[in-house]
Amino acid sequence: GGAVEAAEEAADPALGRLEEEAKRRRERLRALRERTLQVKFSFFQNKDSGERENKRLKEDDEEETVKHKELKLRNYEPEDEELKKRKMPKAKPVSVEDKVKDQLEAAKPEPIIDEVDLANLAPRKPDWDLKRDVAKKLEKLEKRTQRAIAELIRERLKGQDEELASAVVSAKQEGSDSD
Repeated sequence: GGAVEAAEEAADPALGRLEEEAKRRRERLRALRERTLQVKFSFFQNKDSGERENKRLKEDDEEETVKHKELKLRNYEPEDEELKKRKMPKAKPVSVEDKVKDQLEAAKPEPIIDEVDLANLAPRKPDWDLKRDVAKKLEKLEKRTQRAIAELIRERLKGQDEELASAVVSAKQEGSDSD
């Protein structure tokens, strides 16, 4: 068995180190158990230890009686007269109206703006966004429309000038014929 362990330790030094640490822990635990057992045996062997144990038992009994004195009965209806003295009076419900009022007042929002701008409150027309998007395109079309109208007026004026000139010429001819 020892040769196998030596071969394993040589193969993996970390594993050998872990096994050594485990052995040390086991030894410490054994030593701790032995010490605690020695203390217990020495405690029972002492004559004073019996007196100490009795004192501790008496203190435990006193603590229990103190606990009974603190006993308060809220829902239990005791039959014993001594226990009836420990019964607590029935609790009255606490009024929560004040708390509720305070919470409701705290929940009310204070008016932030005293004056109201009617322009902001009035709803926008449903097509406002379309008008906004088309405005640039309409500006270009408006310029082109103005140019087209100006050209048409010029053409009419040229046409009227020619008609006017022909009317004047014809009027002169008619006036000379009549002489």
